[in-house]
Amino acid sequence: MMNAWLRSDGRKGIRDAILVVYLVECAHHVARRVVQSFDDPRVQLIGFPGCYPNDYALAMMKALTTHPNVGGVVLLSLGCESFNREALAAHAIDHHRPVETVVIQQVGGTRAAIADGVAAVGRVIQMADDRAVRVAMDRSELVIGTICGGSDGTSGITGNPAVGRAFDTLIDAGATCIFEETGEMIGCEGHMAERAASFMVADAIIASIRQAEHYYRAMGYGSFAPGNAEGGLSSQEEKSAGAYAKSGSRRIDGVILPAEQASAPGLYLLDVVPPGDPKFGFPNIVDNAEIAELIACGAHINLFVTGRGSVVGSAISPVIKICANPETYRRMEDDMDIDAGRILEGDATLDEVGAEIVELIEMVADGRKTKSEDLGHQEFVLTYKTSQPAGPGCLARGS
Repeated sequence: MMNAWLRSDGRKGIRDAILVVYLVECAHHVARRVVQSFDDPRVQLIGFPGCYPNDYALAMMKALTTHPNVGGVVLLSLGCESFNREALAAHAIDHHRPVETVVIQQVGGTRAAIADGVAAVGRVIQMADDRAVRVAMDRSELVIGTICGGSDGTSGITGNPAVGRAFDTLIDAGATCIFEETGEMIGCEGHMAERAASFMVADAIIASIRQAEHYYRAMGYGSFAPGNAEGGLSSQEEKSAGAYAKSGSRRIDGVILPAEQASAPGLYLLDVVPPGDPKFGFPNIVDNAEIAELIACGAHINLFVTGRGSVVGSAISPVIKICANPETYRRMEDDMDIDAGRILEGDATLDEVGAEIVELIEMVADGRKTKSEDLGHQEFVLTYKTSQPAGPGCLARGS
């Protein structure tokens, strides 16, 4: 049993972050200076750099600022951007998050906005602390996401299938698990469809992978990078099979899109590729863009499998790094939480590492810092993108 923060909608958070949110790149510097004034890992910086409106960005921000790991919000606006700050603030208020807005043009510029922002954060922290309710949290209430990055020839043998074993354990306990990277699972759609909870879910899975293939063909770009080949992966197919292993073996209960919440516990595929032809470019320019989408879908923690090595963490939700390659783990141990490379060297089994991952998830959910948290990593990326609701048929469990 873990301790958590109870939110007004009944969800429970494992952290109590105070978000400072810039709503356009012009407000980024002021927002960053406000956060730096606190030197407190609880006060975190996220933002959207664009000036003209984007429905995806607004939906993402609404989901992120009311995530169960978030206790309060301060919005930093230049004043003339098109981001709907009033709608975002109203959404936070509707979800009982203390929120304040600082508009740089209205308060008199950089210095005044930094001072007002610092004061606003102080007030929001106090309000969040006054409203805080601590309760017990069961394993069944967890939402866990997974991503892989910097994959090599070991990723699909050790780290990814170990996460799959952890997912099986969590789902059997009633938790919600989300896997993604549809662009890296081209060719796996038939097997995924066989695991679908319904014909509608099977159709949604196949459609999501076909869209990913269409999108990447149009872009002239695939997810197989030079670093993957240097790490020993032979082809897109091998990389796809390895990425798919993160999903485990349980039935797939639905397909969701960024900022959508799973309708019930179970296993969900997150479709990260926009509909139609490319409009804004790459679907996710870096791993942290995908991590942000998993968080927007409610993930308390994200499991990050890497073979070649990665150092990123994230704002809002902790990242647990699972290193697939034993040599990489020994070289980058300060950044890695789990050494799945022990499987390759015969020192552990997939089941043992899967159980270790579940145990660490519960410790992190109960307050233990991950390596990336301890190092101060709070990366965040949100850029222009298109998205559309998946619809109730894709979310139905067991229909």
